[in-house]
Amino acid sequence: MRRRRRLGYSLRYTSKIVILSKIAKFAFFGLIGLFVLFLILFFWYSRDLPTPGKLNESNLPQSTKIFDREGMLLYDVYKEENRTYIDLDKISKYAQQATIAIEDKDFYQNQGFSPVGYLRVFRDVVLYRRVTGGSTLTQQLVKNTLLTSERTIPRKIKEFILAIQVNGRYSKDQILELYLNVSPYGGTAVGIEAASEKYFGKKAKDLNLVESAILAGLPQLPSYYSPYGQNPKAYVGRAKQVLRRMHEDKYITKKQENEAIAALPNVKFQELTHSIKAPHFSFYVKDLLIKQFGESVVEQGGLQVTTTLDYKLQAKAEEIVKEEVNAALNLQVGNGASIVLDPKNGEILTMVGSRDFFATES
Repeated sequence: MRRRRRLGYSLRYTSKIVILSKIAKFAFFGLIGLFVLFLILFFWYSRDLPTPGKLNESNLPQSTKIFDREGMLLYDVYKEENRTYIDLDKISKYAQQATIAIEDKDFYQNQGFSPVGYLRVFRDVVLYRRVTGGSTLTQQLVKNTLLTSERTIPRKIKEFILAIQVNGRYSKDQILELYLNVSPYGGTAVGIEAASEKYFGKKAKDLNLVESAILAGLPQLPSYYSPYGQNPKAYVGRAKQVLRRMHEDKYITKKQENEAIAALPNVKFQELTHSIKAPHFSFYVKDLLIKQFGESVVEQGGLQVTTTLDYKLQAKAEEIVKEEVNAALNLQVGNGASIVLDPKNGEILTMVGSRDFFATES
């Protein structure tokens, strides 16, 4: 009886070993198969990839800026994207830290991709039949500059390959600088300098903690989180997430987080306007630039043009012209103009036209 029990136990034990051995063998060959498949896909999608070397300032379209003699911005000239490329040291540390905290907390440690992120993508493909996020900051840079934003498996594979190449070619600071200059922040504002000027009327280097948290949260869904959109307070919840992440990653203290959260609902944004300061003069300068350099250079070449115009004097002249035209309405005077020249050198200090004298004001 005991022998039968021992024999039965021995047979069960042996069968378990055989089954486990088969499972292990199946898993081993399965892993080899996956590895071979990965290599095949890697080389297949590596054939026609864009070159990571295209990621530099000279290949990015930038708006031309026309300033008055004191450095006040009169007119941003651009074709589709309003962008001003700036170096990393001209971007607020808060803005840099907020971006890393919310987008890729392991940015300075990873190799351009996140294994956990790809496991999440794999899970969503298998369980939900959809391709989701999981991208590092480097991968988002690749997507925004070298690839399309379509959510497909082939694009994710290309993104992975390029992210590794970009991570090997550029330093982390260079990647962060590029990312902050190519990310969409709502409307035509591309890059953090244009976004800072659009939302807060200041340079990116002058952004405070609250403003930095707001801007860092925009690239995920610019149209939704924009304070100018249909959900003008949606930015509050998103900025709270950014601030919480910044505290968790020890960029800021709990006190700083709480103070910033308390200030969020009362942030003052610039009025959304497409007005151009001194429009007649600005269009006049734009036309001169186009004649000299061509339309493509003016709209995408990032020219910085300082004019002789004194905008404060210009604003006063505009007010006077308007008053004089209104005072002469009974004489059927419908328009007027004023050009003020520097008596020493003949430079234009102001150039004012009422409606349809030089051009129609919008």
